[in-house]
Amino acid sequence: MQTTVDNILNVTLLEPRQKHPTIFSRFDELQEGESLIIHNDHDPKPLYYQLMGERGDIFTWEYLEQGPQWWKIKITKRKTGEGSETLAELATKDIRYAQIFKKFGLDFCCNGHKTVSEACAEKGIDVKRLENELQHAENLQGSSRPLPYNEWSIDFLADYIVNTHHSYLRKVLPDIRAYAKKVMQVHSDRHPELVRMQELVDATAIELLEHMQKEEKDLFPYIKQMVSGKSVLNSGVLQETIHNMEKEHSLVGDNLHELRHITNNYQLPEDSCASYSLLFRMLDEMEDDVHLHIHLENNILFPKAVEFEKSKI
Repeated sequence: MQTTVDNILNVTLLEPRQKHPTIFSRFDELQEGESLIIHNDHDPKPLYYQLMGERGDIFTWEYLEQGPQWWKIKITKRKTGEGSETLAELATKDIRYAQIFKKFGLDFCCNGHKTVSEACAEKGIDVKRLENELQHAENLQGSSRPLPYNEWSIDFLADYIVNTHHSYLRKVLPDIRAYAKKVMQVHSDRHPELVRMQELVDATAIELLEHMQKEEKDLFPYIKQMVSGKSVLNSGVLQETIHNMEKEHSLVGDNLHELRHITNNYQLPEDSCASYSLLFRMLDEMEDDVHLHIHLENNILFPKAVEFEKSKI
């Protein structure tokens, strides 16, 4: 027996000037957890952005029907505290989510401060589809119990980053640069985008190597000395250093994004050779490693280091 009646608004019956004010009024009347279903004769995506801008991330947006004649959208007012986690926070909770974010082209490391709904709206992604995959992250092929990065002490995490991610990059970057140059020289006459690819590979390698050296020489020793109680604490210096590291992360992230774009997600052309294939595979693997590397620093190590220092001053 049905005990509730759907809250439905047929927008096509309203005068144009009444549409958005009426929708906003009906939304504001909702209690937490309640929904409004709107019917329209076109995709009302501009309404989503207006609602997000004026009310904030306090609702979910679910397409029940997407054309060609009708668009039906279920707008639900979130319960307090529900669904407000950012991509970075979700990846910190379970790094297996990172595989899903990559599949949908979502940045969880350099720009992981967006909520799931905000990130999906930006990319035009069905948020329900993404949330469904996140709920089944533990079933991913090859998935295993993730390492408890967020439970480690910050000095241990700093050592882990050096021994795992810095070591990996120092090993693979020379080969990646050599293959990028070779593939560019052989194939750029038919694939001119390889010239820019080779420039980006070189720029990214140089940036990463200089970045890692600064971390190993200054920032990470400071963090380890701070934990052991041997350093002179100066929150201004630490926060400025971290800010500079994050800016360098963003630069690397932008380069990796452009590399993926100009190579069409590392899709090999029909005339590719073995070196071409190997280069694209190495670049794809490097991107995965760098994203995790930056995530561990931006979203776990750096915030915890700042909080640790504050607690000791």
